[in-house]
This record gives sequence, C-alpha cells and structure tokens, in this order.
Amino acid sequence: MERPAALPPPGLGLGGAPLGNLFAPVAEADAAATLAVAWEEGVRYFDTAPLYGAGLSEHRVGAFLRRHRRETFVLSTKVGRLLEPDPAQDLAQAGYVEALPFRIRFDYTAEGTRRSIEASLQRLGLARIDIVWIHDPAEDAHGIAWRETFAAAMTGAAPTLAAMKKAGTIGAWGLGVNRIEPCLSALEEAEPDLFLLAGRYTLLDTSALKTLFPACGERGVGIVAGGPYNSGLLAGGTTFDYRAASPAMLERRNRLGRCCDRFGVPIKAAALQFSAAHPVVRAVIAGARNPAEMRENAAMMRAVIPAAFWAALREEGLIPKDAPSPTT
Repeated sequence: MERPAALPPPGLGLGGAPLGNLFAPVAEADAAATLAVAWEEGVRYFDTAPLYGAGLSEHRVGAFLRRHRRETFVLSTKVGRLLEPDPAQDLAQAGYVEALPFRIRFDYTAEGTRRSIEASLQRLGLARIDIVWIHDPAEDAHGIAWRETFAAAMTGAAPTLAAMKKAGTIGAWGLGVNRIEPCLSALEEAEPDLFLLAGRYTLLDTSALKTLFPACGERGVGIVAGGPYNSGLLAGGTTFDYRAASPAMLERRNRLGRCCDRFGVPIKAAALQFSAAHPVVRAVIAGARNPAEMRENAAMMRAVIPAAFWAALREEGLIPKDAPSPTT
C-alpha cells in the first residue's frame, strides 16, 4: 500500500554540497563537527547527492546519521548521475576538489535510477532514503538540448521512483534543479511530491513566485528552497548562480544591504527567513562547511526581524508586494 509522502520538517535543513568539498576541501573532523552542530541546533533534514564530491558527501552524511535512530531524521539524495570507479580520474571535477576517485556519468534510465539508489544506500550505510530527487534534468546542466534529457528522465527515472514510492521503498520523489521550467513540465507529465528548487525564490530572484508556486499550491506539491544565499552573493560573496555576479545584481544586493543596515537586520537572516515564508515552502536548506557557519545559519533562522523591514523592502521594490514574509 502506498504510504503518504515523506516531508522534510519545517525550518532549516542542511545542504550537503560543501561537505563534498565544493570549491575548497573540508577536513573529516570539520565535516563531522558541522553535522554534529547541525543536530545540536535542531536540524533534522539532511540533503546530499552522488555528485557532491563523487560520493564523499554521502559517505560523511551517512557516517553521522547512522548514530541516530532512523525515524528521527529525514534524508534526501539524488539520482541521474552514476559513479564509476576510475583511478585515473582527476579528483577536481564539477567544482569539487579532492573528490573520491570516481567518474561521474549522467544516467536517467530506469536501470540507472535503481543502480544509483542502491549505490547511495551503500555509501550512506543506511537502509532507506526518504526523498529522492531527479538531479538536474535542466538547461543549466544539459544546454539547449535539455528537453531531450528531461524526456528521458520522465520515461525512466520518474515512473521508477513513483513505483518505488508505491511499494514503500522511498517516501517521496521529485526534481532537484536550479530552474523553474522542468518543474512546470514535471507537474504536467507526472505526479511529483516535492521539488528541491535552488536559487529561484530568494531575496535576489523571486522568479518562482508567479508561475511555479501557484501551480504547486494547486497540486499540493511542496518546495524545498535551496540556495537561499544564491551561491554566495547574499552571504558576503560576489558570486550569483556559481559565477561572478553582474553589476546589476551587485547593486541589488547592495541596496538590500543598505536596507538591512538601516533596520539592524543581518542580510543572511533576511535571506533565510524570506525563502522560508511562502506557504508552499516546506523547508530551506543552506550549506555549511564548518561548525561556525552551521551555528550562524541556525542563529540567522531564529533572528527576530521587524515587520517594518519587510514593508521597507516592498516599498523600495526589493521584494514583490505579494511575496509573503514571516510577519504576514
């Protein structure tokens, strides 16, 4: 009998990309300590993927979560990329440094999906994955021919995951993407439970608000909001969508910063809480590569932000007038 969809607990979750050595190495001790602090801070939703360090993030997340009763946390990982052992593989790939010695190959077929889940369970050392995302069947990963890849995912991975959910093997499935278009198409062609959407509902980019969020609301499909800092621009960096931010985007961030300063609101707190405030958003995930970053994210999620701040952002055109905020 098909069981209800597994949902991440509301609030802050931990994204596992930094623990796969995204852009910079993370020592084993720091990775373990970051996960421990996340648990201390009440985080009970953890997201990872085979891509993150060619399996390194899954190894680290699983090693920590195995210490806890399985029913006390929600875990998601992804399919769409298979890892093949290759001792000659460059250990710096796809933005990850000092990754594990595996070659990464796209595979959205039914067989590839089953193999991916079995391999993830081995790396995690766990017997069950709650939520499985089809990873990156979108233009940013596959270029102008992305719709062919998307179609392959809809005929391979999607029905396979739906059948696994019906059998009770997984709790829920959806897409894990950085783009809106494949999510809208998936709603037309299948019955996903959730989407992990990175960077498209933030203080800098609210493009999901007009189309995807209403469609999800009508269908009862939840959103996990990833990338709330837009790959760094809302966290003190200069990158937006993993590349150098445009002058226009830098100026928008600076305007947000000036408004934050006027009200004494940390911009990270505003970023996290804004992404979490929409009713279709079930959780927000932010990455952390050390305990200090994890504690800061947790503190930012709890920070008190005055209603006047959100009103000022609307008045200055920095967020849409119909975008919910924590005080509406």
